[in-house]
Formats: sequence, C-alpha cells, structure tokens
Amino acid sequence: MSAQISPIEAIVADIRAGKMVILVDDEHRENEGDFVIAAEFVTAEHINFMAKYGRGLICLT
Repeated sequence: MSAQISPIEAIVADIRAGKMVILVDDEHRENEGDFVIAAEFVTAEHINFMAKYGRGLICLT
C-alpha cells in the first residue's frame, strides 16, 4: 500500500475546514502518526474514533 504525503498547505487547509488529519514523523524517528483536529470541531464521534483506532493519549488544547 502506498501512502500519500500531502503538502503542508493542504494539511493546514484541511484542519481549518474541520477535517481530522494524521501527522506523521520521520520513519527514522518514532515512525508514528497522530490524529489531529482543531479543538473547535471536535465531537464525541471524533474522540471515540481516536480512542478506538489511535490507542493512545487524547489531548485537547
């Protein structure tokens, strides 16, 4: 499976539009991804999705 890495401008636009994105770090670092969504758009469904598929800490600021 081939994953597409989007340009930062597209990611910022998606976050501003209320979309959830996955931010990934370098494959030579931790090689992990984090779900990110702007706090003003978060719903219970988003939190449940993160808890089910992210399996880590959920932080809101």
